[in-house]
Amino acid sequence: MLRRTLTLEMAYRPGGVLATKIHLKHISVATTEGYASRPGGAQAELLAEVNKHESERNLQLVLEEFRNFQQGVLPAGPGARSLTDFFASIDGTPDDAPALAPKTQRGDRDILNLLTKRASTLHLGPANYCWFTDPSRALCLKLAGTPTADRPLVGMCDSARCLQATHHPRHRPVWAEHTERARIFLGELGTTRKTERARLQADHDRAARVVAEIDGASATSNEEESA
Repeated sequence: MLRRTLTLEMAYRPGGVLATKIHLKHISVATTEGYASRPGGAQAELLAEVNKHESERNLQLVLEEFRNFQQGVLPAGPGARSLTDFFASIDGTPDDAPALAPKTQRGDRDILNLLTKRASTLHLGPANYCWFTDPSRALCLKLAGTPTADRPLVGMCDSARCLQATHHPRHRPVWAEHTERARIFLGELGTTRKTERARLQADHDRAARVVAEIDGASATSNEEESA
């Protein structure tokens, strides 16, 4: 009842429904509108528009990574093999089709249509991409004890271990900065703080491994261009 009263007081102010959604940490604005007895409305239209722009952004990001794949710039991370296999299947579709086959399209529109379904599974993390294709394989849901959820918990993502996470060159600065900070903290720890040192050392090694994997994937492309 306290949450309901607070919702009503906030929601009827200008822009209050969206503010209430954020304050009460509702996943959907429809929940907030239900609390405030205001189903639909401008807030729902705004959310629909935001979702539309997110879908378009995701499609462009997937297309960008597909073009990188064609140029030999590969993703890294536990989910890299699955993503590259998918891109390989798309890349082979136009060229492998019979030359005289009817309705064969070779333009960007055909590629975008093939990438659309994959783009709908993309969720952006601060240092990785999450391809939420199979909830049963999502490490964040396993850790949270919610294996049947329909969205990943990006805030709990351990992309170095999740089979649906990938790292790309744009994520390298985040991991490199994290590695450097961990190195500095290790140097400042006293010799008696063995527990903290072990935990921080493992964190440093993980971040350094991710940086090395990203560099290794990019180096493959550079070596091919040099050859």
